[in-house]
Amino acid sequence: MTTYDDRASLTDLTATVERVRSSVEGVIEGKPEVVRLSLTVLLAEGHLLIEDVPGVGKTMLAKALARSIDCSVRRIQFTPDLLPSDITGVSIWDQQRRDFEFKPGAIFAQIVIGDEINRASPKTQSALLESMEERQVTIDGQTYELPSPFMVVATQNPVEMEGTYPLPEAQRDRFMARVSIGYPSAEAELQMLDIHGGVSPLDDLQPVAHAHDIVKLVDAVRGVHVADAVRRYAVELVAATRTHPDLRLGASPRATLHLLRAAKASAALSGREYALPDDIQALAVAVLAHRLLPTAQAQLNRRTAEQVVQEILQRTPVPQQQGGTGLGHGTQAYGQQPPRRL
Repeated sequence: MTTYDDRASLTDLTATVERVRSSVEGVIEGKPEVVRLSLTVLLAEGHLLIEDVPGVGKTMLAKALARSIDCSVRRIQFTPDLLPSDITGVSIWDQQRRDFEFKPGAIFAQIVIGDEINRASPKTQSALLESMEERQVTIDGQTYELPSPFMVVATQNPVEMEGTYPLPEAQRDRFMARVSIGYPSAEAELQMLDIHGGVSPLDDLQPVAHAHDIVKLVDAVRGVHVADAVRRYAVELVAATRTHPDLRLGASPRATLHLLRAAKASAALSGREYALPDDIQALAVAVLAHRLLPTAQAQLNRRTAEQVVQEILQRTPVPQQQGGTGLGHGTQAYGQQPPRRL
């Protein structure tokens, strides 16, 4: 197994990720933080939910990430008449063989783009549950493994828009992080017109990494060390969501696991062999907010889940490093112990 005991693995990770980052940022202008979060989720073996209004580049971000990697890609356009079997597959009777033959659905790819996921019925949305969590599909009692790496990148419009169904809590919890692209700045929009005014920015996009490269990088990220103090900090943040008066549903233990895995990937992207509280803080809103349900009173007061997470971050004590130094100074203290794997 590749670990950070071999310094070459860190060099390889940085070089490969930089190629993918540059490729995606060539399509998504002026949103480096969104691209970084997408790569963080990929290396953390998670799934990404992109939520925003139509036309800001949700599907383009998903396609740019998929096309930058030489791997199998399938796109599912979620509509009200989409069936669960269209996603997972179906067993069909073969008259010649006199037996059932399994026809794989669109989920059998390394990167699956789910476009406008909240336009399908909750029953169809739930067809993704097993595949996202266990990376397998069970049809008629038979289990089929999904390829590796495996990532679902789903887009959705805000719930208040016409023709949308809210994602069930169990489905939202499967996504490691949610990101909103937002409108570009005036300068970025002008640059977009200059560069991509006549052709699609995806037309010239070529793979800059292979699927087996991503598998190696994921394996290396697993070896990133997380000190006990940092792990405890993540647990305290998530636990605070379960008792907050403005929330009727807090984050699950799965959210804690996702937060730790994302922090490890973020540390690796920053060239570190160990995670810091900074990594937890930077990812907390993206990883936790979409899982939380504000109370009716909080909604009347226009309190959002993002605001609650920010408040919890401000109230929760940040672990201090050995020797009493503060965050961002002498960070070696967080990497002294032998690695513990998630």
